[in-house]
Amino acid sequence: MGEENTDQITLVDEAGQEHQFTLVDVVELDERRYALMIPVGDGKASGEEEEEAYIFRLETDEKGEDVLVDIEDEEEFERVCAIFEESDESIADDEEEEDQE
Repeated sequence: MGEENTDQITLVDEAGQEHQFTLVDVVELDERRYALMIPVGDGKASGEEEEEAYIFRLETDEKGEDVLVDIEDEEEFERVCAIFEESDESIADDEEEEDQE
């Protein structure tokens, strides 16, 4: 699994509005790649602990470019969420170990 990434990505919704996201991590499951992204400046209260996150499947289009695709299969989505949760827990454990040293 990768290190935390701070890449900014602009996505355009069906209405043509642009939304800024930060690419947090990319994982691989069953030879497919998945991206975890959080919105940039989504206007939420600054004291809120939970950030809304989005997971997309990364696919390659006919031009060879990466495209983000919604995950419509519930089982696939749950498996990917579990991978990201495990990754998040291991990062938290590593940070906790570093703090104790």
